[in-house]
Amino acid sequence: MEHIILYAIVPIIVVMLAGYIAGKKGAFSGDDAKKFNKVVLDFALPAALFVSIVQASREDLARDIKLTLVSLIGIMACFMAVYFIFKYCFKKNTGADAAVSALISGSPTIGFLGFAVLEPIFGTTPSVALVVAIVGIVVNAVGIPVGLSLMNASLEKQHPGSTKKESAWKPVLHALEQPVAWAPILAVVWVLVGIPWPKYLSPSFDLIAKANASMAVFSAGITLSAIKFTINWQAVLGSIMKMVVMPAVLLIFGLLVHMDPFNLKMLVVAGALPPAFSGIIIADEYNVYTATGTSSLTLSVILFIGFCPLWIWLTDVALAAF
Repeated sequence: MEHIILYAIVPIIVVMLAGYIAGKKGAFSGDDAKKFNKVVLDFALPAALFVSIVQASREDLARDIKLTLVSLIGIMACFMAVYFIFKYCFKKNTGADAAVSALISGSPTIGFLGFAVLEPIFGTTPSVALVVAIVGIVVNAVGIPVGLSLMNASLEKQHPGSTKKESAWKPVLHALEQPVAWAPILAVVWVLVGIPWPKYLSPSFDLIAKANASMAVFSAGITLSAIKFTINWQAVLGSIMKMVVMPAVLLIFGLLVHMDPFNLKMLVVAGALPPAFSGIIIADEYNVYTATGTSSLTLSVILFIGFCPLWIWLTDVALAAF
């Protein structure tokens, strides 16, 4: 636990705090954070995912089939649970509000904090990259299209003609066009085909890949500095759904299907990550559920400091007892 706190959590707090102070002092703005985020999502993270996965073997991928199924079913089950709870348990919420709450509290920020948290704890291995890639694909290629579809359907119902009539597949195709989605898919295909990866090419990817974790965490601090933080019951419930329910569901489901213990530990920690920043970006773009969503995000980031080592300990206890 001391290693986890000193090597995984404290560095994140320090770098995020640096970004927060820089934002508060006016050195960077919310618009600057969006530019940093674009560098992370379109360049640094895809490079990190690709170069890590292509060094895996077919045996590694075959061993991760359960990881894929547990990630997809577990995360999307929590995603839809958040949507229905926030839609039907809070009378003031519209379907659009519930959809944005699901995009936030039903999705882990794997793209921004995945490598920053998992590598110091579990090492720099292809397995870490596969967890980040699989969870990232679920969040970006499944969760976001579903959330956008639910939100647009609600907005169209409230204000007929306010949204464009688009194919239901368009959000899915748009998500798959993003480098953070197709880069790991390309790497998986590369491994399955059996093409040897030339090691001399790795340094060209590593240079930009190394910027992923530090820039993502620093950018997260800037984003938080631009958020007005207020606590209400919905923000608290959103944090509970994200920090407690999601990792618990992934842990239970993983134990039931006898997942590889190492992969299960990584997946539970990934599930305990704070809410996805992409949900906040969408909320801000559509001006839907912005205040409560950002408050839930901020509260979850604070709670993660304690929940990260807690879930690692709980997973170890569960694996020993199961």
